Amino acid sequence: MPPPPRASLGSLRRLGPYLRPHRYALIGGGLAALLASLAQLVIPLVIGAIVDGPIASGQWGALPWLVAGVLALGLAEATLITVRRLLVARPANAVEASMRADLFAHLQRLPVAFHDGWASGQLLSRATTDLTTIRWFVAFSGLFLVINVIMLVVGVGVLAWLSGPLGAVVAVIAAPLVALTLVLERRYTVAARRAQDQAGDLATVIEESALGIRVLKSLGRGRHLAVRFLADARGLRGTELVKVRLLAGLWFCLVSLPDLAIAGVVAVGAVGVANGTVTLGTLVAAVSVLTYLVWPIASIGWLLAEASNAATATVRYWEVRDVRPSIVDPATPRTLPDPVRGELTMRGVHFGYPGGAGGEVLRGVELTVRPGERMALVGATGSGKTTLAALVGRLYDVSAGSVAIDGVDVRDLALPELRSAVATAFEDPVLISASVRENVTLGSPDAPDDAVWEALRAAGADGFVAGLPWGLDTRIGEQGMSLSGGQRQRLALARAVLGRPPVLVLDDPLSALDVHTEAEVEAALRRVLRGVTALVVAHRPSTVQLADRVAMLADGRIAAVGTHRELLATEPAYRALLATPEDRTQVQT
Repeated sequence: MPPPPRASLGSLRRLGPYLRPHRYALIGGGLAALLASLAQLVIPLVIGAIVDGPIASGQWGALPWLVAGVLALGLAEATLITVRRLLVARPANAVEASMRADLFAHLQRLPVAFHDGWASGQLLSRATTDLTTIRWFVAFSGLFLVINVIMLVVGVGVLAWLSGPLGAVVAVIAAPLVALTLVLERRYTVAARRAQDQAGDLATVIEESALGIRVLKSLGRGRHLAVRFLADARGLRGTELVKVRLLAGLWFCLVSLPDLAIAGVVAVGAVGVANGTVTLGTLVAAVSVLTYLVWPIASIGWLLAEASNAATATVRYWEVRDVRPSIVDPATPRTLPDPVRGELTMRGVHFGYPGGAGGEVLRGVELTVRPGERMALVGATGSGKTTLAALVGRLYDVSAGSVAIDGVDVRDLALPELRSAVATAFEDPVLISASVRENVTLGSPDAPDDAVWEALRAAGADGFVAGLPWGLDTRIGEQGMSLSGGQRQRLALARAVLGRPPVLVLDDPLSALDVHTEAEVEAALRRVLRGVTALVVAHRPSTVQLADRVAMLADGRIAAVGTHRELLATEPAYRALLATPEDRTQVQT
């Protein structure tokens, strides 16, 4: 994961494209909130008029009208606050939903290499907690940060209009208040970013422990992970306490300095009343206005902290969104011939993982898989078998050379056409928390049930699926953990063969099957996949029996190609990899 850039309030400008469609509702909500605040600010002026008018003169005729004015201003304020909530709630939630949908879609476009370098908890926190923070900023904190600053300026202006000396007192105290607020806000921004990153790391630990609970329990490593979790949690707690201390200092300044301003206004105003330069009503109005300004002043620090959180969340969001997909459709895609023959050719293929310390994994692979041929790919652990298989469907792109289907480089094909022509079944079957039908039809959502059952029969999964409580509609739980390893692998295999792809890549999908089930699946695959080009990553001799020919990968290159029997007879390295005792006996005789 790249080092985080520094967040600033300027980062919030990047929310513009999401805010623009809702600008009229947001502006309307802002105006309603501003008018509500102004109505509240006018009330002290009316109170001052009551003191200098009816109370000072003893003429009570105007009093009912002035009291009615205070009541009307209060009702107007309440109504405008309601209007603000109604106008702002929908746009704020719409912004959050749009950003989350765009982030999810972008994650699907990013290549596997990106996901290899990012912890899932970090991506999860950006799609949930960070976007909730941004929604709160749009709906409340950003709006009132602007309004409260405006009200502070207007309030100081009203005080200066009531009495120049009183306005000067407030202005003198406001200057250090602004300076302290800016200093503490910058320090808070750094702590906020650290806390959000630590929260993402904590989410990763929680997710890994939940998904790997069986392994942890079987190995007795629950206590070890608990220690790691507590260490991360304590780190996050420490950062949150740093934020609390910064906010406490900020609140101290924001509360004490306005109180000092009130004391100064009372002192200067009292002298003015005694000297006859300030009326009592003016002093009451000034103190009331300043008392009203205590909340806008005090809230500015908190709102700045919320804005800092939102700015950090925005930066974190765009850290992912700014990553450009490296595997995209070509500008002018080519098309595969119709019908697709399925010839798979690899010419001078080189590949190295970005940032990998081991250099290139593949170094000049040359291989041809004939149409309808089943080619097994064998090699020592770490030789690059899975990597080579992943290049066929462009899960990664070659560093040099080419991978072609029927003479068309896979990089020249539109991704939807390529992925419909090439299906992959992985060694580690990935299932979603949904029904059996939804899992099998993940790549072919419109497939009828007859086709689904045919794919299940091909994978040897029809028997156990028929025995489930609701058949195809049975939900299998998160990651399919309610099923056995072999059952999960057979469902993943059925998903791969459902669309009858011309090219099928099998990354050792039979490894979790018992001997009897594996034989049934192999027999079914030979029937169903007749005429389909298959590249089978194999680790066991029984899997190799699916293949017409075998390619042995060593030192990043294809070291030998031939039938299983030919390679047993001519390649000592192959015999060391795959030969069973029976094979060795046959070779010796």
